Amino acid sequence: MVRFPPVAEQLALLSRGVVDLHVRAELEERLTKSLETGVPLRVKAGFDPTRPDLHIGHAVLMQKMRQFQVLGHQVIFLVGGFTAMIGDPTGQNEARPRLTREEVDAAAQTYLDQAFLILDKSVTEVVNNHDWLGALTPSQFVELMAKVTVSRMLERNDFAERFAAHRPIYQHEFLYPLAQAYDSVAIKADIELGGTDQLFNLLMGRDLMEKYGMRGQMVMTTPLLEGIDAKIVERDGKRVVVGKKMSKSADNYVGIREKPIDQYRKIMQVDDEVIWRYFELLSAKSNEEIAELRKKYVGGDPREAKGIFAKEIITRFHDAAAAEHAEAEFRKAYTADAIPDDVPTIAVPTDQATIPIYVALKIANLVTSSSDGMRLVEQGGVELDRARVSDPKTKLERGKKYLVRVGSKNRKFAYLVVGS
Repeated sequence: MVRFPPVAEQLALLSRGVVDLHVRAELEERLTKSLETGVPLRVKAGFDPTRPDLHIGHAVLMQKMRQFQVLGHQVIFLVGGFTAMIGDPTGQNEARPRLTREEVDAAAQTYLDQAFLILDKSVTEVVNNHDWLGALTPSQFVELMAKVTVSRMLERNDFAERFAAHRPIYQHEFLYPLAQAYDSVAIKADIELGGTDQLFNLLMGRDLMEKYGMRGQMVMTTPLLEGIDAKIVERDGKRVVVGKKMSKSADNYVGIREKPIDQYRKIMQVDDEVIWRYFELLSAKSNEEIAELRKKYVGGDPREAKGIFAKEIITRFHDAAAAEHAEAEFRKAYTADAIPDDVPTIAVPTDQATIPIYVALKIANLVTSSSDGMRLVEQGGVELDRARVSDPKTKLERGKKYLVRVGSKNRKFAYLVVGS
């Protein structure tokens, strides 16, 4: 028999950072029964492994899964081997490209390797929905489809918008919410977790379970984490986080596989107030520990709090030694303005006797374009051999080696060797 913490303690942790909870009273009732019987709740979260490289925004949902594990409940990591081949239409203006079984399987292993940096592999139940969805006969699929109306499907915002705009909605896209919902039937889920963009699909699972004569699952959603460039603003008398969600395309992410120093540096760029949202959604610290940290550092030096969070994240995805080294490197390079130990050497080929610095920066991929290089130099964001330059036409001589520093907050160091 599993020994669970008191229900109030479980509720306080599990509801932290949650956006939607259907239904809180029901969760309390099930936790109470679980405590009395010693039977853990079955907590499902599904992942279509379409992205091989994850960032800490993806880790928000997994951190909630980990909290359930710590409390003694059974977490089911569901690999969408079947649903990934359909393609989740959530938030899409057009149909997603469809993947092959081989592509899904390859991505799934990479996904799991990263997920187990957060989850306890020894107590995680891993299942693949291809095992049951792939085994359904055509008549069974028809029976499944008969349980939900088209009008119900059109309650989804993305479907409704495409329908109103006369953009195509393919029939296989209607299968996605149904297939995800049937997963909950197949594994007898007590709770399903997902991002806020998955609310419709999760509630579909709750409804479908009841139509199969089962008690409907509870639904909990976690927010889509804003990127490291997010800010806190005042709206309608409330202070809210504003910014694009974390993504590689927006270049506002902290990658799980990034170097420790890069993870540390990026976290130190997070707004002083926004860092507490990161603590709430991603830290393994208790509510009380976070409250104590906030009390200590709000109004004080926010860099200390950011450093604590950065070291926790790096320790999770690398190890404690890497976290200590990253902190030391950051303090040396970004606080004391010293030079990091691992500055790369980059060759800048040219047939000319000299090359303008903004062109050299582009060739070395230290800026996105020559115009970006010119702008950065003019704004004082570039140092050459420890001295700031402001003229983008500054020449670098062929045959010489230069130390350059690009950017202020997001600093990059490199030795440029100019030559053919």
